[in-house]
Amino acid sequence: MAFDNDELNKRREEREQERKIAESQNKLLKIGLIVTAVTLVLCGAALLVTYGVVNFPAQQDPDLQVPPSTSESEPTEQTEPTPQVPDQVIHFVAGGDLNVTDKTVAAGTAVSGYDYTSVFMDVASILSRADLAALNFEGSLFGAPYGTEHKSAPIQMVQALRNAGVDLLQTANSQSVVNGLSGLRSTLQAIRSSGMEPLGAYATPEEFRESGGFIIRNVQGIRVAIVAFTKGMDGMGLPDGNEDCVNLLYKDYNSAYQKVDTQGIKAILQDIRAQKPDVTIALLHWGSEYNSKTSATQDTITKLMLEQGVDAIIGSHSHYVQKAVFDRDKGTLVAYSLGDFFGDAQNAGTDYSILLDLEITKNGKTGACKITGVECIPIFTLDETETGGGMRVVRIREAMAAYENNYISKISEKAYLAMKNAIEKITPRMELS
Repeated sequence: MAFDNDELNKRREEREQERKIAESQNKLLKIGLIVTAVTLVLCGAALLVTYGVVNFPAQQDPDLQVPPSTSESEPTEQTEPTPQVPDQVIHFVAGGDLNVTDKTVAAGTAVSGYDYTSVFMDVASILSRADLAALNFEGSLFGAPYGTEHKSAPIQMVQALRNAGVDLLQTANSQSVVNGLSGLRSTLQAIRSSGMEPLGAYATPEEFRESGGFIIRNVQGIRVAIVAFTKGMDGMGLPDGNEDCVNLLYKDYNSAYQKVDTQGIKAILQDIRAQKPDVTIALLHWGSEYNSKTSATQDTITKLMLEQGVDAIIGSHSHYVQKAVFDRDKGTLVAYSLGDFFGDAQNAGTDYSILLDLEITKNGKTGACKITGVECIPIFTLDETETGGGMRVVRIREAMAAYENNYISKISEKAYLAMKNAIEKITPRMELS
């Protein structure tokens, strides 16, 4: 469940109310003193008029003494209440894999080329409201031919993602070098030209060294570090001298995936810590495809990253929604796999996925910052190709509500039952309360 935003708003309102009350009390105190002084002066004047000179006793009750008057040139020093700095809250939204295949490319086919606006329109409300939004882009941008064989997508696909609100694309994954280093460089350039930032892969070793292997974004005064790693690249290796072009989790990244690259991971994470970000998020392409279980080496990597100051681990690659565990006290999240954000949806369990909305709060008084809540938004790749509707990503709860209320644009009964099943599968895997 998400952290209660109403509670944060209530705290801010209470602090604002306290400030206003303090100001009112100060004003009332000043008015009270002035009224008292004026009253005593008037009383004294009345006595003089009535009885002439009045001799007051030498010793008076100190409680009845009038405070000494002050001149305008020497104003009384007033103590103003210390201003309260409100907590700062931002949101980071993460999605799973976007798989470049024949079907996903065809989903954007238009009269004049490609247009994927309608594909992502329903989830744009979630992505665009985030302060930062990230996905794993499992493909390349290397020009035609497009589709499964070359894993190349039209530039319009990532442009539509940007228009929908995505800021960051993970490029450390199975398809990082599917078209060689030239394909990687073309992909990175296209992502940047579309207004987004690639994560985890670099055009040259020099680019890696200049970046440190991560990025830091300053969002409304909160410094968010984001880093991405992959277990491997579908068995492909990196040419000699270019080993740093992709952030890797394993030394044997092109074979068995058993030797965790502890030294390489720690080097990047320690460089991040040296920059003193407020929060660190790691996007990991790991685990086994079409498998709900996690491995022993994943547990090793998780422990290592949490010890090195990572606050959130968000996984991809299995194409399934796996467990997600949020520790509210520590402010840490481990989500092993979010499933396919957009894919063929041909295998059972790959038609549904989740978006995770991380609420990050920086305490206005102490400056301490951590993840204070995580919300799960179930989504579904709806394939209506047979009925002329094409493919699109939709929010499950909203689509089910439209069906139940018999809206004109409602989904089919088959899709409704599939979404109902997805909710039943997702719910027990989310340990977010």
